Amino acid sequence: MATVRASCPSCGDVELTTREVQVQVCSATDEGTYSFLCPGCRLIVNKGAEQRVVELLVSAGVRVVSWDLPAELSEPKCGPPITYDDLLTFHFELDSEGWLEHVIAGGGPLGSR
Repeated sequence: MATVRASCPSCGDVELTTREVQVQVCSATDEGTYSFLCPGCRLIVNKGAEQRVVELLVSAGVRVVSWDLPAELSEPKCGPPITYDDLLTFHFELDSEGWLEHVIAGGGPLGSR
């Protein structure tokens, strides 16, 4: 089994087995990262990985996990972006009596009652 040398932000260089490292590749963009549990501080470390690094890790026997971008990124966006005032209004609405019943009843946007 191959040894992988990686760097933990807290502990510095650490040595890992290929079973202790995982490569993640986005199916839409082919961008890659790798992650491991640091044997020193026990924190999960995530690092960006160029294609060459991904190929090297995979050829050494590191497991690859493919993931997809969230579907929400493909949804059409309409209307203006929310503002800080919108967020503040929403915050106060959530603190008011009957806000959930108002929304369930189709009472219109929050802040309109």
